[in-house]
Amino acid sequence: MQLSPDEIRRYSRHLILPEVGLAGQKKICSTTVLCIGAGGLGSPIAMYLAAAGIGKLGLLDFDTVDFSNLQRQIIHSTADVGRPKTESARETILGINPNTEVVIHNTRITSDNAFDIIGQYDIVVDGTDNFPTRYLTNDACVLLKKPNVYGSIFRFEGQASVFAPHLGGPCYRCLYPEPPPPGMVPSCAEGGVLGVLPGIIGCIQATEILKLALGKGSSLIGRLMLFNALDMKFRELKLRRDPQCPLCGDKPTINKLIDYEVFCGIPAEPLNPSANPDEVTVQEMKKALDDPKLGIKVIDVREPDEYDIAKITGVPLIPLGSLPQRFTELDPNQTLYVHCKSGVRSLKAVKFLKEQGFKYAKSVKGGISAWADEIDPSVPKY
Repeated sequence: MQLSPDEIRRYSRHLILPEVGLAGQKKICSTTVLCIGAGGLGSPIAMYLAAAGIGKLGLLDFDTVDFSNLQRQIIHSTADVGRPKTESARETILGINPNTEVVIHNTRITSDNAFDIIGQYDIVVDGTDNFPTRYLTNDACVLLKKPNVYGSIFRFEGQASVFAPHLGGPCYRCLYPEPPPPGMVPSCAEGGVLGVLPGIIGCIQATEILKLALGKGSSLIGRLMLFNALDMKFRELKLRRDPQCPLCGDKPTINKLIDYEVFCGIPAEPLNPSANPDEVTVQEMKKALDDPKLGIKVIDVREPDEYDIAKITGVPLIPLGSLPQRFTELDPNQTLYVHCKSGVRSLKAVKFLKEQGFKYAKSVKGGISAWADEIDPSVPKY
């Protein structure tokens, strides 16, 4: 391929780098990358890859832009709220570099479509935020012999690596043979994330992609980079391929994609979403608050900072972390409704309370977010 005069001007700061030069820029321009996730990590990854001249960039995401995304997902703007993330991201990318071919995959990646989608690209970059998709991406990349540029973020910490057994390194399963129990690791929506953190980790992932495209430098294959933003410290761990790994080990037993929701212990959605006997609706919580004669006590198990942002009048706070020390303040013979932000932590609280003999504890489905949507719109959503 030849670079046009406009492209030579655009990539001139690459061209004068001896490690890149004209030949290297042509490699970048002929490289195809699939970015799984167009959110916090996907934003800087896609923007910098487009600016660098990546020839074809696939964007895979099934979500729409929400106001809460804008604090860190810089590829989207306020005007994009409600739009599919892939469409919003494509518009931004083409504004940065119209020479990049942007392919939209406005879908969820599954065991049924992973091979077809991933097979179209040279390199895959993981910008996801859940364990089933991480294991699926890893397994598909190993089986298709595609480099998997990994990154993850939470609160003030992030990590990055490159998983590529076909290039001599380990895979994600070598690092994490088993997923954590469901709900053990909070999502960013539950635990929060510093807005600039995905920018830092995403830029590291984009750097690794460009190095792979160029065939230059020492990649993160065989290394896990850890970053703590509060301490402003980077650490590195050496990773080795696990000979016992069921996917890339000496005697692999995984040769096809599996059901990753089941593998990660996530139960299937019930046919009747309201069928969980441990849950009540926000409407039922409102009845309990409106009529004290019902004798139902409502408690909030969020964190104090969240309670300061949004609270429901008359509902006391007992943070989930302090519940083991404070559950004796509650009556085990009274009906308890427990709420949090979205219903995840409240289910954990109910599980704990029932283990302590609280037979009548119930989790409020959807938490204070559902309360704001269905009962009182004046309660802020965060």
